[in-house]
Amino acid sequence: MEELLKEDDEEDEFLASPGIKENLNLLDKIGVMSYINSLYRSIRCYKSLLEKGLDIFNYTNINEIMNATISQIFDQFMPSFIAFVWKPIQTREDITIRAYKDNKPVEINLHVDNITSFEEFFLKYPKPIHFELLAFQLSNEEAIKPYREINTEIAVPILGPFGLYGIILIGNKSDNDGYSRDELFFLQQLISFVSQAIKNHLHYEHSLRDVKTSLYNHGFFLTRLNEEVSRIKRDEIHSSSLIVMDVDKFKNFNDTYGHLAGDSVLESIAHVIRHSVRAGDIASRFGGEEFTILLPQTDKITAWNVAERLRISVSEMKVAWENPLPQVTISIGIYTFDKNSFVDVNDIIHRADEALYISKERGRNLSTMWNPGIINPHPDEACSIEKLMRNDSQRELI
Repeated sequence: MEELLKEDDEEDEFLASPGIKENLNLLDKIGVMSYINSLYRSIRCYKSLLEKGLDIFNYTNINEIMNATISQIFDQFMPSFIAFVWKPIQTREDITIRAYKDNKPVEINLHVDNITSFEEFFLKYPKPIHFELLAFQLSNEEAIKPYREINTEIAVPILGPFGLYGIILIGNKSDNDGYSRDELFFLQQLISFVSQAIKNHLHYEHSLRDVKTSLYNHGFFLTRLNEEVSRIKRDEIHSSSLIVMDVDKFKNFNDTYGHLAGDSVLESIAHVIRHSVRAGDIASRFGGEEFTILLPQTDKITAWNVAERLRISVSEMKVAWENPLPQVTISIGIYTFDKNSFVDVNDIIHRADEALYISKERGRNLSTMWNPGIINPHPDEACSIEKLMRNDSQRELI
C-alpha cells in the first residue's frame, strides 16, 4: 500500500511540473499521456505479477504450490473453475485431478488416464492457449473430448526437465468477456514461477526418493524415524509403529525371469504400498527387496491391520510382464513403540527385523508382531491382543 501511495505522489508531482502543465493538452492530443498511463499500468501489473510469483516460489510442497497458484488465478480472473491435471510421479503416466470453484475444492466430471497426447504439442508451444485453438492444432478429438465436456476455455502447460508435468484447465471468466492477449501473457509469466517452484520441489524430492520405486529412500526413512523417536519421548499418549516387509523368494524372479522382471515386481509392490498408506506415513525402499513403513501415532491393532491389508493386496496383485509371473508374496514384521519402550532407532529396526525373520521361518506370506520373547516365546506369553488378531494360519502374532 505504501508503494502505491508513493507512486501516486510521484504521478501527481510529474503532472504538476510547469512544463507538463503548459503542454498537457498537446501531450494528451498526440497520445503521450495515454502511453504514460499504459506504462504505469504495465509497471503495476509487473509488480503484482512479481509479488504473486515470489509468493508461489516460496513454497516447496506441491500441494502448497497448487493452492497458491489457484488462489492467484482466482484473484486475477474469477474463472468458472480451475482444474489441475497432474502427474505426481514424473516417471509414470498416472495422473491426479484437482478441481476448484470459487477458490474451493470441488468434484469435476473429468475422466482421463494420462496427458501423453498433449506433451509433444506443449513442448513445441509452451504457452497458455485458448482451448479451441489447442483442439484445432492437436487434431485429436478423442484426447480433447473430456476437456471440452467440462467447458475448458484456457489450457496452461506446466513444463520441466522431464517434460509435461501437468496442465492447468481454466473455465470462462465471470464477465464472459474471454481472455485477452495481455491476460494470457500474465498467465504465462505466472506459470513460469510455478514451473520453477515445481522444479525446485522435484529436485528436493529426487534427493529423498528411490529411483526405481519412487518411494522414500533409506536415508530419508532413517531421518524421519529419528524424528519420530524424539517426538515419542515427549509424547505422553501416542505410540507409533514400524512395518518391515521383504519379498518372498525374490531371487527366483531375478534368476528365472530376469532382473527386469524383478524390477517390475518391486514397482508393483511400491504401487500397492502407495495406495495402502496415509499421507503422513513414511513408505520407503529400505534396500534390495526390503521395504519399510513408518506409521506415526499408530497403535498395535492399527499397525497389524495395515500390515495385513498390504500382505493380502500384494498376494492378489498382477504384475505386468510379457510372461505370467508366479504369485508374489511378502513376509512382514511389525514393532510398536511408545515413550515407555526405552529403545533407540537401531532397536526399533532390529525388533521389526526379528519379527520379519519369524514370518520367514514359519513359512512366509505372514505378518508377525514383535513382543518380548519372540525368538524363544514362553507358552504362557500369549496376550489378549493375540486372541484379537489371530484369525487363520496366515497371520501370526508372538
